[in-house]
Amino acid sequence: MQQSRRALALVVLSWLVATVALTGGAASAETASSPAEARTVRVGTEGTYPPFTFHDPDTDELTGFDIEVIRAVADEAGWDLEFVEAPFDSIFPALDAGRVDVIANQITINPEREARYLFSAPYTYSRGVIVTAAGNDDVRTLDDIDGLVAAESETSNWAQVARDAGAEIRVVDQFAQAAELLVQGRVDVVVNDNIAVLDYLASTGSDEIEIVGDAGEDVGQQALTFRQDSPELQQEADDALARLADDGTLAGISEDYFGADVTIEDAAEVKDVTGSDTRSTPEVVRGAAWPMLKGLLVYTLPLTAASFAIGLVLALVTALARMSSNRLVQLPARVYISAIRGTPLLVQLFIAFYGLGQIGLTIPPVPAAMLALSLNVGGYAAEIIRGAILSVPRGQYEAATTIGMRYPQLMRRIVLPQAARIAVPPLSNTLLSLIKDTSLASVILVPELLRQAINAASPSADFMPLYLFAALYYWIVCFIVAQAQEPLERRLGRYVA
Repeated sequence: MQQSRRALALVVLSWLVATVALTGGAASAETASSPAEARTVRVGTEGTYPPFTFHDPDTDELTGFDIEVIRAVADEAGWDLEFVEAPFDSIFPALDAGRVDVIANQITINPEREARYLFSAPYTYSRGVIVTAAGNDDVRTLDDIDGLVAAESETSNWAQVARDAGAEIRVVDQFAQAAELLVQGRVDVVVNDNIAVLDYLASTGSDEIEIVGDAGEDVGQQALTFRQDSPELQQEADDALARLADDGTLAGISEDYFGADVTIEDAAEVKDVTGSDTRSTPEVVRGAAWPMLKGLLVYTLPLTAASFAIGLVLALVTALARMSSNRLVQLPARVYISAIRGTPLLVQLFIAFYGLGQIGLTIPPVPAAMLALSLNVGGYAAEIIRGAILSVPRGQYEAATTIGMRYPQLMRRIVLPQAARIAVPPLSNTLLSLIKDTSLASVILVPELLRQAINAASPSADFMPLYLFAALYYWIVCFIVAQAQEPLERRLGRYVA
């Protein structure tokens, strides 16, 4: 039992450290928001929606029309900006949970959103268009898409437009993915912003999709989006936008990106778009190699190591509790294992990041991912460790007891060394799965390896080479880790009778 108490103490210590870190982070955020200092404003954006928000192919820096607008607003309002990148469908949950303070991502104003959020004055006016594969003569208006399959971001305004027209929605994260599904014939139509579509056509040179009609006659208005409890931020943004419109800054940014002023309602037709990625596929892959490697080294590997270490401690404690003859000790372990194995890891990540945030426990992205992944590893590895312990011959327990060994000494000297050797193969599989599962952390704002690949693929539409390159990174890491399994088995084999 001494061994169990030590393991339990390690878990408690880990939680205390995490709590102190989180408390410190919250205190820092409050200090940063102090009226006496520049206000730190966290901006939620995709980073994969050119020309509005994307990564520059040459510098990998976040840029785009919306990014330049929010930076200009920040200069006028005296804000310090912190950008938080996430898939579009995760941006509104991040705003609701207090992870970001404002969204700058071409958010179209509609009645449903106005009932829940605050909007700044519009800074973009655009129209929706219908896009199909080239040569499709069956679709020209919204009436024609009834019963067809449309690729849209689930929470976007265009998804609702397509749904209201009778289309069946297939959810994607970005327009480039939707366009690729059109080319492959997996969906029938896409409804989106005319500027975004024109940028895609200009940047890729694609003649495999085309604009076939307008998605209604209404002009869309895009604005910065705030929570209902942020009227002060909204007012500061409105004042800044008014000054930027008066001095011509907004018009200048628009001319730079579109060759026209899309910040006024009667804007001329967009003449051109910027942000185009005209590099060849090998150049795109070479340019993405370092950001992807950085994501691997800074986020994927540390997240894997920390989550696996904490998860093993949780697994050992849970396995010993699961084997206890005391039902009060055994029951929580059973419930924990059942809950972890009976729910998807992605749901666990959402609960740790968005769910806890809504009840006042705001955990930063990396610790939240570590929490969910550690608990997941602990639930699965607990049964592996329990099975390994039960695989040690019963006669060895009896022999050790006969010579006077107490339970803690018996476990430390006889059982656990042999169980460790038995558990190595299945635990190695758990570790390899964890390395790959860290890719899911991208949906809770962790800029790990896969997220960097998505950032690079968005402006270039080179999905196959970039995702294959990301897969190569994962495979190399898993191959190296797997090579350590056999030497570890040999080393631990000396303890096996």
